Parts: sequence; C-alpha cells; structure tokens
Amino acid sequence: MASLQEAALRAHRREGIARSCITLCGVGAALVPFCIGAFLILQGSSTFTQFQHGIGEFLFSTQWAPNDTAAGGGAVGAGIFIAGSIMTCILALLFSLPISMASAIFLSEIAPPWGRLLIRPAVELFVGIPSVVYGWIGLTVLVPLLRSLFHTQFGFSVLAASCVLAVMIFPTITSMAADALLAVPKDWRSASYALGATRWETIYRVVIPAARTGIFTGIVLGLARALGEALAVAMVIGQMKVMPTSLLSPASTLTTVIASDMGGAMEGGEYSAALWTMALILFLFSSLFIYLIHRIADASQLKEVS
Repeated sequence: MASLQEAALRAHRREGIARSCITLCGVGAALVPFCIGAFLILQGSSTFTQFQHGIGEFLFSTQWAPNDTAAGGGAVGAGIFIAGSIMTCILALLFSLPISMASAIFLSEIAPPWGRLLIRPAVELFVGIPSVVYGWIGLTVLVPLLRSLFHTQFGFSVLAASCVLAVMIFPTITSMAADALLAVPKDWRSASYALGATRWETIYRVVIPAARTGIFTGIVLGLARALGEALAVAMVIGQMKVMPTSLLSPASTLTTVIASDMGGAMEGGEYSAALWTMALILFLFSSLFIYLIHRIADASQLKEVS
C-alpha cells in the first residue's frame, strides 16, 4: 500500500512539473511579441521624443534626409517608403488574387483526386523557395523583360516588385482558400444541385460565401507576407528613395530601406531612430492584420450561431 501511495505521489509530482513547464513555455511564447512590441516602441519613439519630429511629418512628408548623428535636425518623412510599400502590396494582391482563387476553386471543386495529389504539392512547393531565388529570377528575367516591353531605362520598378510579390503570396492565398472551400459540407453542394443549380452557380452562390472567412484569412496573411518581404523586393524595385509616380518608376519600401540602411546607421543617431520607427510601423501593420483575422473569424462564428 505504501509503495502504491509513493508511486501515485511521484506521478502527481511529475505531472505538476510537466504542467509547470508547459505553462511556462506557453506564457513565454505569448510574451515574446509583447516584448518585441515594447522594444520597438522604446526605440522608435525617440524620433518623436528625442528629435522632436511630428507623427504627421513622419507619416506623410516626402522629405527624407535624416542626420546620422545625435544632433538631429534632418528631415524624416517616411511617406515615400510607406507609399512604396502600399503600392507594391496592393498591386501584388490584385495580380495574385484572381489566379489564387481560380486555382483554389479548381483544386477543391473541379480537379480529380489524382490532380489534387499532383497540383497541391506543386503549389505548396512555392512556399519553400527562398526569397533570394524569387529576387534573382526577377532580376535576370522580369526586369529585362519590362525594360524591353516599356522601353524604360532600367526596368527596376514598382511593377517588377509587385509581380515578384504576387508569385510569392500566391501559394499562401491558394492553400488557405482551397482548405476553406474543401471544409464546406458536401451536403450543401448536393442540396444546391437538387434545387437545379449548375456547378458554377453552386460554387459562387453556396461554396464561396460559406468559405469566405478562410478566404479572407488567406488574403490577409498573403498581404502580411507581401508587406514584410525585403530581399526579393530590394533586388527588383530599384532602391531609389523617391515618391513612386507610376508603376514603372523605381521606389523603395519600408522593409528594403530598413534592410539596406540599418547596418550603416550610427547607433543613437537620428537616422537610426527613424529606421526603428519604420520597423515599429511594420509591427503595427502586422498587429492590425492579426486583429483583422480574428475579427473576421469572430464575425463568422457569430453569424453561424445566429
């Protein structure tokens, strides 16, 4: 009897230790993004507190000439980089979304089983390709092609960066949209066919509306991927710190400027503080995307309950 009690005590002790370790890991993982956010706020706020620049000036001004010393006094208008990021991401989404949705519909509704087994891994293979490969292909193939088609001087442009990003976010949107479409119960399709609907009417009137939460989630994640990409974009966008005036003009984005300039900026200087502030903006954009995903999911669950 005593041995059984000791064994039970040891089992409870091991269970308590395991529970404590799992809880510690879970809490630690949850605290990491908050710590990153606090660090970025601490570093990025010096643009406004130490160097006395306004938030409006930073977000909307197009004058970019920060002083690389602690004396300050330069211009830190990051509007040109914010505009470059928004243009490339929105254009990439416009290029990728129709193809991604068509591919997802084909995989979930039209392709035979052997076709899904063949095409789905091929689509997911895009995710594993390194960013530098996308950038190198864009640099050696896409940029010369755009230069010859539109007779521009260089070929580096917002359009080139958007095309590369469109290919990079294609597998994310396609995979999540296909999973969302496959999750729609087959009985719903059968009921639609029984009422006389065609396959296409069933797809766009029944299946797609039922899967909209997963589709929107894939779109938001793809947009977040496009916003955070640096290396591939830097290789084809031209890296010129000017306001993009057309799709064929060179530009820069928040990520490309941070990646290229952070290593050479003096620690504690105005230039370094402005780059930290741009990193903070990217973090806030990512947080906004995560919030939108949760709002979409909550809205869908509330509608299902009602």
